[in-house]
Amino acid sequence: MTVSINTNKSALISLQNLNATNEDIVSVQNKISTGRRIENARDNASIWTIAQNQRADLGSLNAVRMGLDRATSIAEVALTAGTNISDLFNLLKEKVVAARDTTIDTTSRNLLNQDYRSLINQINRATQSAQFDGTNIFDGSLTGSLNFIADANSSLNITLTAQNLSFGGAIVTLAATDSITSASLAAVALGKVQASISNINSALGALGSQLRQIEAHNVFLSKLSDAVETGISNLVDANLAKESARLQALNVKQELGTQALSIANRQPQQILNLFK
Repeated sequence: MTVSINTNKSALISLQNLNATNEDIVSVQNKISTGRRIENARDNASIWTIAQNQRADLGSLNAVRMGLDRATSIAEVALTAGTNISDLFNLLKEKVVAARDTTIDTTSRNLLNQDYRSLINQINRATQSAQFDGTNIFDGSLTGSLNFIADANSSLNITLTAQNLSFGGAIVTLAATDSITSASLAAVALGKVQASISNINSALGALGSQLRQIEAHNVFLSKLSDAVETGISNLVDANLAKESARLQALNVKQELGTQALSIANRQPQQILNLFK
């Protein structure tokens, strides 16, 4: 090997190795500080692209779940009000049946009618109060169904059907102005009350079924979100235990490289011994 003071091949090789070690240390430190082995497209373009696409889907799933949470709240509020309305109609039937008795006096009949009117008002208030976030599926302000997005691509919907519980409608056939001031009026009202009770209970059953579907789908989306998040982690997250062990090894390698470079830098001084 040529001995030269102009070119120190050993020092150049040692410096290259030391620089490579330093770059590895920086890379490992970045992985440890960020917790990711793939932080951007430079680290691994294909894996980073897949992870980014999955992050977009995860964000969409979270938005869908928020929408379904709102749907759940709307349905739960409506179901609570509907149960109360159903109970009030049961009381209403009790008053109507009592009013069919032809032997009661005028005073008693008027008291029954007052109770009847009071229950009508309570039912009306419950119907108007059954709203969440400005949405009421009982007061007749909505027709048809509310469609909530059910997947990340906005291609599927889950439905919450409006149920109009307003007086004089298809479900509550009883008119708000009806009275039971006579036995004959009570007989007419009884038929409407019985039909309304049957219709209300059917409507609440349908609402309960839809609520269960919404809740079940929301649970599924929660599990799906967890699975996607775990998949992203598997793609890009660093194994910190492994990287910690690698950092220890690189630190030792860095020290050895520094010593090797120091030894290589002293080699040209050996030329002086040739001239003694």
